[in-house]
Amino acid sequence: MKKQQGFTLIELMIVVAVIGVLSAIAIPQYQKYVAKAEVASVLSTMTGIKTNLEAFIVENGRFPKGEVGEMPVDLGAPVDMPLGAFTLTPSGTTDAGTLDLKFKDKDVNALLKELTLTIKRAATTGTWTCTSADIEKALLPKGCDSTKV
Repeated sequence: MKKQQGFTLIELMIVVAVIGVLSAIAIPQYQKYVAKAEVASVLSTMTGIKTNLEAFIVENGRFPKGEVGEMPVDLGAPVDMPLGAFTLTPSGTTDAGTLDLKFKDKDVNALLKELTLTIKRAATTGTWTCTSADIEKALLPKGCDSTKV
């Protein structure tokens, strides 16, 4: 009797099939994980800017007036945010407004391209809320709401 050496073609095909099934499940989950990390990173940066906005409101008695696509330099926003661009929009009352980040269309996870994350300051209470009209709820951190399911 001769001893068998190596693998049969069937055994190799089974291994390739198992790897294919695992990667078909793992790659989309990894993409969601990366998107969640990018949203969390942006929210963390926005929280730092939010602190500076509060200081500005206390010192000046009003929400800063930012041009579309511009941030006042003294708020500590990154000049070149790698994931997107900030927009500051005062609302009708003096101490309320929104801070938005629109994700870029390249160098960003495909699940987030050209979507917007918003934090909004309420006029009467001074509380901040995190929302997004177009980012799905599963990608947002706890405490953020989304109208997209």
